[in-house]
Amino acid sequence: MDTAPSALPSTSTPAQDARNRRKGATAAALASAVEWYDYFVFGIAAALVLGDLYFPAGSSSAGVLASFATFAVGFLARPFGGVIAGHLGDKRGRKPMLVLALTLMGVATTGIGILPTYETIGIAAPVLLVTLRVMQGIAVGAQWGGAMLLATEYAPEGKRGIYGSFVQLGVPIGVVTANTVFLLAGAFTSESAFAAWGWRLPFLVGLLVLVLAWYIHKHVEETPEFRAAERALAEKEREEKGQTTEQGAGKGKGGDGARNSPLRTILRGHLGTVFLAGGSFAVNTATFYILITGVLDYTTRELDMNRGAVLTVSLCVSLTQLVLIPASAALSDRIGRIRIYGLGAAGIALWAVPMFLLIDTGSLLWLAVGTFVASCFLSIMYGPQAALFAELFTPEMRYTGASLGYQIAAVLGGGLAPFVMVLLLETTGTSMSVAAYIIGLAVIALGSIKVLADRARSR
Repeated sequence: MDTAPSALPSTSTPAQDARNRRKGATAAALASAVEWYDYFVFGIAAALVLGDLYFPAGSSSAGVLASFATFAVGFLARPFGGVIAGHLGDKRGRKPMLVLALTLMGVATTGIGILPTYETIGIAAPVLLVTLRVMQGIAVGAQWGGAMLLATEYAPEGKRGIYGSFVQLGVPIGVVTANTVFLLAGAFTSESAFAAWGWRLPFLVGLLVLVLAWYIHKHVEETPEFRAAERALAEKEREEKGQTTEQGAGKGKGGDGARNSPLRTILRGHLGTVFLAGGSFAVNTATFYILITGVLDYTTRELDMNRGAVLTVSLCVSLTQLVLIPASAALSDRIGRIRIYGLGAAGIALWAVPMFLLIDTGSLLWLAVGTFVASCFLSIMYGPQAALFAELFTPEMRYTGASLGYQIAAVLGGGLAPFVMVLLLETTGTSMSVAAYIIGLAVIALGSIKVLADRARSR
């Protein structure tokens, strides 16, 4: 499904190319890891403390729902970040948008860490919390496309999958780091101290994001594919201007196409591909956030399981993704993205019911087994996803198209999933309703993947 070559001719030496490639891939992986860390600490805090501190209500369920609704607001903001950064990233470059996204995330996360509670400043507290969460959403919506393209557009021929997986590794790294920091904060503070100030410490780590933003700005070059696309567009623009001049004033509109808006191009001719991409991925992101946030709330609030033990299970399960994600991505370089991607989606559908049957036992062992198997299928699907989305669009509209597809899935799946999970549990009284929700999204994913595969074969 490659729409553009992975590697482009270069006038630099092989050693310089290799150094730039390593630097770009490393910067992309680090950017993804720290950005997702900042994003995930909010999800963990939403499940543990934010409801009581910022949304005092008559019942614990109401507070958690309000907290998860704020969590979801960040997802609603992500497409805006994807559209803005995608448009500018396709016109101005991948690197500046990535730097801007990291800076915005660092400011927003640190702001949450020092934000007074409802008891201190009243209604202003939840209003400011929602505002900062929106900033986080815009930042992560802008970040993923920039980091993903920084890695995949530097990839050598035949290795776009494995290079794209470096960015995907940012998710489990972010989860592991966020869980570890929360575990340490809980271990070294009492229950009262954790509720008062210990939960803030993971957010203050967001200051390190600003350091990384400065490093990328100073030391990382723009991707070779973007530079090549810029040269091609500039040459096309010169040719069309020349043709317009020869035709005379008032004849032709030759210069209109070369610098066409990437967003306009996507909306006019590729919107179907964007929605297919989003539909194919919603089940992955929904199941992921159910595992790291919804299950954390469900097991501690409804099943009376120990918070630290559940966090430890989540941490250990996420560690397995560090192996499975690059392995599935490397395999996709050999046998194709769609096959691996579809296998992961089918596995999620088949495992949804057994997973919740195991979780409902209230046993840490069966919780670990259920979430581990689900995590394996998520990793199989997530590994090749960056390369797959990159290959759905040509370089001049790739940031916009890939970001929109990813963020649509994030809104429909990830942002609403913990909220929907609590509503389903409160309404039906059974976790099987949550399993049915996952299966429904998996069916949509498999249908979208089938259409994408048919289109690939026809090309």
